[in-house]
Amino acid sequence: LAKSTLSQLEAGSGDPAIETLWRLADALGVSVAALLEAPRKEIEVIRAGEGPPARSDHADYLARLLSAAGPGTRRDLYVIEAAPGAPHLSAGHLSAAHGPGTREHVVIMRGRARLGPRGREVELAAGDYAAYPADAPHTFEALEPDTRAVLIIEHG
Repeated sequence: LAKSTLSQLEAGSGDPAIETLWRLADALGVSVAALLEAPRKEIEVIRAGEGPPARSDHADYLARLLSAAGPGTRRDLYVIEAAPGAPHLSAGHLSAAHGPGTREHVVIMRGRARLGPRGREVELAAGDYAAYPADAPHTFEALEPDTRAVLIIEHG
């Protein structure tokens, strides 16, 4: 990360893209969710459109953290909001790879998307589910406007 980017984040004036958050989390040895989630309450309610957002610099892709892995657990839960255009690329030149053994689980709630390991992507529609290794280059590409999905990252 550039020193200027880190300085802005420390000062609370930065608005980091998801790719920046992945790099920072990787450097700190924590999940992205650990950087975003507030302390847990007894009952947690996150209304539609709420939750800490993380946007992509390279695609019309927004991930809203719903639940981070707590102590002794190994999963994070997000809602994805995406639109057609450049695909969101993970574990490649745009963002750091997930740790070894990590898998992503995706359920499309609205719209259609092409996702999965690069070169072996699958197309999903509303109600469809897919799981795939996320410790290698993978992608999420919305094929319709206002595509929404639930993403669970199961850390290896």
